[in-house]
Amino acid sequence: MLDKQIEAALNAQIEMEAQSSHFYLAMATWAETNGLNGTSAFLYRHSDEEREHMLKLVHFVNERGGTARIPALSAPAAEFDGLKGIFTKLLEHETKVTASINEVVDLCLSRKDYTTHNFMQWYVAEQIEEEALARTIMDKLAMIGSDSAGLYLFDRDLEMLEPAEDGK
Repeated sequence: MLDKQIEAALNAQIEMEAQSSHFYLAMATWAETNGLNGTSAFLYRHSDEEREHMLKLVHFVNERGGTARIPALSAPAAEFDGLKGIFTKLLEHETKVTASINEVVDLCLSRKDYTTHNFMQWYVAEQIEEEALARTIMDKLAMIGSDSAGLYLFDRDLEMLEPAEDGK
């Protein structure tokens, strides 16, 4: 049976992953309506990936004898300050997700739930990739600056860039 504190922490993480999917979906919509088709394609894929992360947690909680709670979601922002603004927010958000995952891992260790600890290691590794990808994108945007040709090529190239992990 799943420890109640760990079940609550995993349900909070389910909400975090669901909110992430929602957040990236809003970013994708903004990018698409602003002619940034490559960025929107990347962010739509990223939104799907975050939903997969949520579902993985849902299944784990239920399989361990807990009850996954599907949260209500708050509306994300609908307007963003260009590509740099989007990816700055994305990196900030991913660092919050990392902190949340680390809290779950710490709780697992303190409660001696090594099964959940082992399960959460996939999320730890995933967050390393997520943050590295966001930092790489931010570095490229800094290099490009306000060069419109560079931004055009960046947006086009982003369409081909796969998210850090396929979520499975």
